[in-house]
Amino acid sequence: MKTYKAVIIDDERLAREEVKRALKKYPEFIVVGEANNVDAAIKLVADEDPDLLFLDIHMPEKSGFDLLEELTTVPEVVFTTAYDQYAVKAFELNALDYLVKPLREERFAKTIEKVKQELAEKAKVSQDVLPMHKKIFIKDGEKCYFIPISDIYYIESMDNYARLYFGGKKAMIKRSLNLLEKKLDTTVFFRANRSQIINTHFIKEIHPHFNNKLHIILISGEKIEVSSRQSVKFKNWNSL
Repeated sequence: MKTYKAVIIDDERLAREEVKRALKKYPEFIVVGEANNVDAAIKLVADEDPDLLFLDIHMPEKSGFDLLEELTTVPEVVFTTAYDQYAVKAFELNALDYLVKPLREERFAKTIEKVKQELAEKAKVSQDVLPMHKKIFIKDGEKCYFIPISDIYYIESMDNYARLYFGGKKAMIKRSLNLLEKKLDTTVFFRANRSQIINTHFIKEIHPHFNNKLHIILISGEKIEVSSRQSVKFKNWNSL
């Protein structure tokens, strides 16, 4: 039987116990840890690399949304909360599911079925890099996004930050371009120069430029100048 690691994050002990009791009916899910605040949860997630988070949204000091912002990659997330007003925001983030406390057995069972289906699909994909269907969480100011990696068409460096462009929108993330490059599928994403990465699926036109450089125009209209070194790499990579 395939097993999955789950982490429960909630500031209330009784709420954490409620999730653990509900999970006892599903032996394929192993609770590898629990935390009552965001700071403890960050370390726990880094240490355990769970497949699934049961995450309370409303917690003292930092919320569940704040936790997701701190994570480099986000496991599957099921939000748990007693506050109905968070439901719309949770679904806007494309959370896998949303549970209102106290938990109901029938509703919990449907959530677990969703989780198992999603994890089974993910298991088919190589784990060397982030799969293209993987979603990353970004909290930029008051706005929050859950973005499929396949929707990101352009990334530019902003010192220790990066600005991601997707679906006509843009948002900042607390990650360097070098770190993001290591996580992205190199058969799709290409480092055009020191400060820009492009999704090659969004290339509209390629033009020769001076000094053997290439000039790439994306479907979205951005014009990217590829460095000399990377132009050679791009030509070889695509057998141009």
